[in-house]
Amino acid sequence: MDRLSMPKVTKDIVQKYGFKFSKSLGQNFLVDSNVLLKIVDGAQIEEGDCVLEVGPGIGTLTRELSKRADKVIAIEIDKNLIPILRETLSDRENVEIINEDILKLDIKKLIEEKFEGKRVKVVANLPYYITTPIIMRFLEENIPVKSIVVMIQKEVALRMNAQPSTKDYGSLSVAIQFYCTTSIVANVPKTVFMPQPNVDSTVIRLDLLDEPPCSVKDRDMFFRVVKASFSKRRKTLLNCISSSELGISKDDAFKVISGAGIDEKRRGETLTIHEFAALSNEVYDFLESVKP
Repeated sequence: MDRLSMPKVTKDIVQKYGFKFSKSLGQNFLVDSNVLLKIVDGAQIEEGDCVLEVGPGIGTLTRELSKRADKVIAIEIDKNLIPILRETLSDRENVEIINEDILKLDIKKLIEEKFEGKRVKVVANLPYYITTPIIMRFLEENIPVKSIVVMIQKEVALRMNAQPSTKDYGSLSVAIQFYCTTSIVANVPKTVFMPQPNVDSTVIRLDLLDEPPCSVKDRDMFFRVVKASFSKRRKTLLNCISSSELGISKDDAFKVISGAGIDEKRRGETLTIHEFAALSNEVYDFLESVKP
């Protein structure tokens, strides 16, 4: 079964079980051993590691992960893939397959039960339509994760990894980089999948930070300010903040932006994460001061 990444082997397995690819689940199986090894190498899986894989497909990547990790838990939503996984992973004693929706699963409880609460490394090949909700769940819910290595749509990876004053920089960039450091592992052409998707992919690595890179007085306010700052990309920060759901007048918006040491004529996409923190802290203090 170590030849699963070969197109013919994948095709034979799929035909044997009469498996039908689901567009709604975004199913595309990787059929390239070189890319496979880049993902495993990028995840830096070592002896003793606990790995949580999301979306194992027919187990191609799962097998490689299990050769290096202490234990692998693979979460697969499609019940039609479970019989295939039981065959392709039958000789991998350190692998457990769970037929669940990762968005509905109690991940903290799972990690506590299966990995004794140890911090895990997450590896995933995610459907494009659900990439951000899954990643943000791992980041926002304080789940014990060391790193996330994920294959996603190239454009989304570029946004996650983007720096200020670039066309890809936006609220997603800030949200991801509030919790992680980011690095691109590999770019993956659409030709190495079965069936072939419409877009190219990128493998990105997210290393979770022990603490955010900046100090914020209120995390919810921080993300509200970031969202407001990117709401009108061609408008100045002053216009974005004063016309947002924050409920701040233009005069008061000028005061809080100046108070953060930022030129009100700048645009949101030029601000660093530290400047967003300073701005959100000013907005928080102002709104607290005018509470009835």
